[in-house]
Amino acid sequence: MVKDPHIKTWSFNRFQDISVLLSTGVLILAVAAVIVTPGWLTFLLLALGVVIFGVILYFFRDPERTPVREPGLVVGPADGVVVSIEPFQEGRYLQAETVRVSMFLSLFDVHVQRAPLEGTVSLVEHQPGKFLQAFKPEASEVNEYIAMVIETEYGRLMVKQISGIMARRCLNYAQPGDWLETGQRFGHIKFGSRVDLFLPPHAEILVEVGDKVQGGLTRIARLQEVQDE
Repeated sequence: MVKDPHIKTWSFNRFQDISVLLSTGVLILAVAAVIVTPGWLTFLLLALGVVIFGVILYFFRDPERTPVREPGLVVGPADGVVVSIEPFQEGRYLQAETVRVSMFLSLFDVHVQRAPLEGTVSLVEHQPGKFLQAFKPEASEVNEYIAMVIETEYGRLMVKQISGIMARRCLNYAQPGDWLETGQRFGHIKFGSRVDLFLPPHAEILVEVGDKVQGGLTRIARLQEVQDE
């Protein structure tokens, strides 16, 4: 990605998000109703509008961060809790043995995704599917998702943004051929969801199940540079 789509002091592409626009419209209408027809009902609508607007702004927040960047260091692609670390045969995109690190994002987590390691994007694919609860193991394979493969000097990585029972839309702004810096924003998911990170089998995993991770900041794994044979 030539330019990080983050809007300074405002959320990641927030001006393009219909949820924020709708909640703003509801708040404006509620204020207008109180001005034109003051009463307990209009004040109740105003209070509801304020609550909805606040919740939406909180959910779409995108704090500024200085990503941790070290040679071979894989950082968190998202905020959340590690729910699974396991060997996994990824046969669709990587066609290789991997270590899959799964992170569950609750409604209270930042939902912006960041590149786990610098490299060139070689694939971005959206796959329609179900909307099971994101923390379920089978959600990684059957739920709607966006898979992104990154070619790095330490091997191929894949990040999978997975929709959940409430998260019905994943967004990924990267395209094949884009260069991503470690910790650079590339997408987000609406509401509770899951992000899976697929690493080479030789990865030294630095987190454990139950750990709280932050996108761009938490050290997830360390990789050795791939040597040409």
